[in-house]
Formats: sequence, C-alpha cells, structure tokens
Amino acid sequence: MDSTELVKQPLDVTESPYKKMAKEFQRSKLGESASDTQFFFDLSKREGKKRLSGEGGPHQSKQVRKPPKPTSPCWFCLASPEVEKHLIISIGTHCYIALAKGGLSPDHVLILPIGHYQSMVELPSEAIEEVDKCKLALKRFYKSIGKRFVMFERNYKSQHLQLQVVPVPLQCCTTEDIKEAYIVQAEEQQMELLEIPEHSDLKQIIQPGSAYFYVELDNEEKLFHRIKKQFPLQFGREVLASEAVLNIPDKANWRECKYSREDEIEFAKSFREGFQPYDFSLLD
Repeated sequence: MDSTELVKQPLDVTESPYKKMAKEFQRSKLGESASDTQFFFDLSKREGKKRLSGEGGPHQSKQVRKPPKPTSPCWFCLASPEVEKHLIISIGTHCYIALAKGGLSPDHVLILPIGHYQSMVELPSEAIEEVDKCKLALKRFYKSIGKRFVMFERNYKSQHLQLQVVPVPLQCCTTEDIKEAYIVQAEEQQMELLEIPEHSDLKQIIQPGSAYFYVELDNEEKLFHRIKKQFPLQFGREVLASEAVLNIPDKANWRECKYSREDEIEFAKSFREGFQPYDFSLLD
C-alpha cells in the first residue's frame, strides 16, 4: 500500500481536540529589539517567513494543513453532535459565529473555527482571513446598535479555539477605559499585559502549543499575556463584568448566566435578523 494511503484521514471523522503541544522555541523574552525598534518583541529572530500566495518557483505547491483530529467529543467542532445548533448565527467556509452559552449579554458571541484548532496561532491563513471578516462584520453590527467591540482569547486549559466577542454599550465607557480596566486588574493579580504593536500579530510573538491570553479592542489595539504557570480562567470575562466596564459583577461566571433553551432560541433569532445586513457569508 502506498504510504500516503496509510496516513490518509477517513472522510467521516470528526475534526480534532488535542494536538500534541509542540515544545516552545528557545526564543528571547519580550523586550525591546534593537533591529525592530517599533516593536517590543524581537521580530528579527523569527525562523523563516511564510510565502504569500503566488510567490515561489513554478514547481512550488501550497499544502493545506488539516486540523488535528479530536480524541474525545468536542462541544465546538461544527460536525460534532455535541454542538448546540440552535445557538449558531452564521456559518462561513472555515469559521462560524454562535451565541455564547451563558453570555454576559444576549448579543455576546463566539467566533469559532469549523475544524478543530486549539488557538489563533494554529489557524491556517485562510481561516485567519475569515476570522478577520467575522470581526469586521461584528464591529459594524455592534456600531449600528450603539455598542463597541471587545474580543479576547484564553489559550489555556481549552481544547478548541473560542474567540469571545462581547459588545459594550458606548455610554458605559470608552475604549481607553476598557484597556485600563484590563491592565489594572491584571496588575492586581500580578500579571503583566503587554501591548502588541499595530503591525505585528500573535504568530510573531508566540509559538503553537504555548499558553497565552490576549484582548483586542475596537480600535484594534491588542494586549497580550504569556501564561507560564497558573491563570484565572474567568479573567477576560471578569474584567468586562466589573464595575469599571459593564457593572454586572454577578455575571462574571458564565454558569451564573444560564438561560432556558427557549430564551437562547429567541436571542439567536433576534441576533441573526439584526446581523443579516453585515453577514459576509450571505454576501459572498
């Protein structure tokens, strides 16, 4: 039998949870770089650089990396029977949007990859492009209803990438207030949130398999924390629920925000109707 047949994935498998974590590169700690002065990360030490589409010789072909296969049931792989389909808002080619279970508000959503990827740094380029489309569509929708976009990811004790997108009413606070709330509350827990420069991304500063937390604000500012040991699982949500932002501290834990299935169906229906003019999956 040909070697490619031995490793070929069956057509009917459910895509992914655990990909064995790769050992993190021995690379310099966050700090100012002499050669890349606009970054506080040393970007000159990256190992190689991905080619853009169309680059390379005539014999170079692009290989699409398949997501790892789940070793146990996953609540977020779209093909999984565990997915609560009534929460789904929009489905693209590589990603989908769904209401968050126990959300901070009825329009708190998740951006999720259809295949099983653990974090943003493991997503292939085509999926990242679609995540960006989701983000832009949600920003426009929230702006139309007087709310600002806040997104965070916690790649720690999680199996499937979940980008939590929480709308904050404009009258609650400014973007700068939200940024300050994250920084102050991180300092209170002896954590350092560092700002990711405008022209860099997560793949430039963290390797697949590494634990991290990051926040993206509606002005595209990003805050990053490299998780080395322990990390408060609800931190991203707790900051937004705090008095400094949404002022709903009793909703810091999602388990305290359970809605009936009937309510969830109604929330999803209402969100779909409002989001429809901005939904790129319907416009493509």
